[in-house]
Amino acid sequence: MSHQAAAVEPGNVEVHPVDVKKIQQILEANNGARIRTWLSICSRCGLCAESCFFYLAHNRNPRLSPAYKFKATLGELYQRRGHVDWDFLHRCADIVWGECTTCKRCSMYCPFGIDVATLIATTRTILYSQGITPQGLARAVVNYRKTGNQMGMSTEDFVDTCEWMAEESQDEIKGVTIPIDKKGAKYMYTVNPREPMFYPQDLAMAAKILTVAEEDWTMPSTGWDCTNLPMFAGDRALAGQVVRTMYEKAVELGVQAILITECGHAYRSALFEGPYLAGYPDGKPPVPIVHSVQLFYEYIRDGRLRIDPAKRLKEPVTYQDPCNVSRNGGLWEEGRKLVQFLAEDFRDMHPNRDHNHCCGGGGGYIPMGPEYKARRMASGRVKAEQIRATGAKIVITPCHNCFDQISDLNKEYQLGVKVMSLKEIICELMVVPEKFQPEDNGGDEEQT
Repeated sequence: MSHQAAAVEPGNVEVHPVDVKKIQQILEANNGARIRTWLSICSRCGLCAESCFFYLAHNRNPRLSPAYKFKATLGELYQRRGHVDWDFLHRCADIVWGECTTCKRCSMYCPFGIDVATLIATTRTILYSQGITPQGLARAVVNYRKTGNQMGMSTEDFVDTCEWMAEESQDEIKGVTIPIDKKGAKYMYTVNPREPMFYPQDLAMAAKILTVAEEDWTMPSTGWDCTNLPMFAGDRALAGQVVRTMYEKAVELGVQAILITECGHAYRSALFEGPYLAGYPDGKPPVPIVHSVQLFYEYIRDGRLRIDPAKRLKEPVTYQDPCNVSRNGGLWEEGRKLVQFLAEDFRDMHPNRDHNHCCGGGGGYIPMGPEYKARRMASGRVKAEQIRATGAKIVITPCHNCFDQISDLNKEYQLGVKVMSLKEIICELMVVPEKFQPEDNGGDEEQT
């Protein structure tokens, strides 16, 4: 398999030699007890292989076992002390971006707890240092540097979109606003840039929910992108700057917490990896991080939002556990309890919760672009089979990458399902109190 989406193509590698010194510096910086132990302790028992959806989707090809992936990449880099050629680096790139989403499922089955995702991420950092990155991620990195968000959206366009969506929403919910840079709010709501850029209705839905719940919230004019594609591209310095910008804006506004939209890796970045990337030695963000799954569940559990019983979903529903919301974020029970408030016929996938399989769209796979789509669809066969086995007609997922991947799998495997977000369903089913009912001005218009 060729690594067609590399920023440095194999045909161009003669332009300059591999920077062995830079590779050696990264290897040395990561040569701590953890990685040395992980690389040496693997017994090739094969337990990790059966946990990997790439392996399962490709007739149990042993080259797709997690153990092989890290041994053939980072393990080989350490053995050769960084003295490698371009062909080897491109073979590594094919593995670490094309055959792993860093979902961390394999680590649950390793008897030694080897964190394969960390080893794969370290290899990506080495490749990035040599100019090798999938083009889709490389473009996003440029946008982050220029504008602070992956889509390259200007602050003016972002604020205008928020104002537009607030105005549109007032036709359905009276008093909807999207406050910008409000000091001292409880939550600073951050989003995936695909929302304001391509799906502005997602902003409107969030605003409606937060308004009816009578929440004290704001959106920041900067630091509103909670995604972190540099983390997947291998640009650790920029990955740290992305979360630092968000943290510093939250501190500047004096909010109580950062609220993450329905996105998986944004939660993992903001809460778990981001503090280290941004240079917080205690590994804790400066303000608490809350995911939408948790907050929406609490709203309905505590009666701040009421679901109309007559409107609850009647068709069979299943729930996609995003790797970074459930397995790596710990919110698998909150997600299920929330779905059971919304649906009458809930059917779990098997396996599920923290053991659920990755959909195949994470780890940067979706933004890596069309060059990788065929591989995404092939590796996503495991998820498609999981969904089909439930007999569900609706798949709910609180993650944009899961949403896009399962939508593609739906077409590829003719699953016949509808993919929905939590915000969309809550807006359709929630009871709107009288004080938020829009006024009917029809009579006034007739008199004038």
